[in-house]
Amino acid sequence: APFKDKWALPGDLVYPNEDLNTAAERVLEQLTGLRGVYLEQVKTFGAVNRHPLGRVITVAYITLIKISNYTLTPASFAQSAKWHSIGEVGDLAFDHNEILESCLRRLKRKVRTAPIGFELLPPKFTLTALQQLYDSVLRLPKRLDKRNFRKKILSMNLLVECLEMQEGVAHRPAKLYQFDREKYGQFVNEGFVFDI
Repeated sequence: APFKDKWALPGDLVYPNEDLNTAAERVLEQLTGLRGVYLEQVKTFGAVNRHPLGRVITVAYITLIKISNYTLTPASFAQSAKWHSIGEVGDLAFDHNEILESCLRRLKRKVRTAPIGFELLPPKFTLTALQQLYDSVLRLPKRLDKRNFRKKILSMNLLVECLEMQEGVAHRPAKLYQFDREKYGQFVNEGFVFDI
């Protein structure tokens, strides 16, 4: 088998009677056990010699999930399924590193034009947790400036202060916030530019 013992992104063939989105949902569930998650199409990869056994066209999708809420259960024909830190992915099979990089670029653009967080943060969170989320997605050489980030995110009126503080922390407790669902929905539909 080509690329034996190399990690690969989950993928399989599309059945003749299914559309691409249905196929993506099926393949994700069959290979990882994940179901009912939002998937977004990113890009099509169709270089002539990208697969050693023949002509294969790949349509890549991304999703945002909180991995602690899911248990991976690989299909019987998949040796295993595992979460990997982006910095530790290494050399993947086929052109999957190129696919992964393309998906990361899309996510970095998306984080600046769409509110992300409902799927990844608890219902109530600190501004530090929200900033850590942005830092981890953007992966900038230098962390975002704490004061500027807070000022910009609060000026968007996307967050509602919960009038509660963090509990059980060794440091001074921080204020808790939650997303304004109505404003969040408006931003999802209309988009915005978060210049951070």
